[in-house]
Amino acid sequence: MKTERQKMAAGEWYTCLDDELEALRATARSAVHEHNSLPPEERGAIGPKLARLLSAENAIIEAPFHCAYGINIELGSQVFLNAGCTILDCASVRIGDQSQLGPNVQIYCAEHHQDPIKRTVEGLEIALPVRIGKRVWIGGSAIILAGVEIGDGAVVGAGSVVTRDVAPGAVVVGNPARSIARKH
Repeated sequence: MKTERQKMAAGEWYTCLDDELEALRATARSAVHEHNSLPPEERGAIGPKLARLLSAENAIIEAPFHCAYGINIELGSQVFLNAGCTILDCASVRIGDQSQLGPNVQIYCAEHHQDPIKRTVEGLEIALPVRIGKRVWIGGSAIILAGVEIGDGAVVGAGSVVTRDVAPGAVVVGNPARSIARKH
């Protein structure tokens, strides 16, 4: 029989009301608190506890930042996350080299069950990975939903809600995000 963590990692329905998952979230909360509380000159690019959780190559994460687990986040070389970013990494979140996220960008890997009893009493959710390619720009306050892949060199306009995959080099805007012609 699989643990809830194993179900979560496998992309199956799992309950988030689980002691092992709560312990992992508590570790992430502590790391996030340290990152957000340290003076910038002491924190550096990423707070020490947060750096131990994440897989990150010379990335910069501005404070404040929030993540659910941290252990499912992989940041490529020279990735920049501006202030206020939230990554609910119940599944893998991979952000490619030199990608930049504007302020208050949110990435959600979890989808909650539509049945109210299964959602509230049982805590059922399913997690789908998010992939962001290399040299992607995501404008401020954009929301990236579970299971989305954004191709290399794409641009997501500020405030957009990305509900489906974005082709490499595409520019998408709006809610839901739709492709528009590049200006350059």
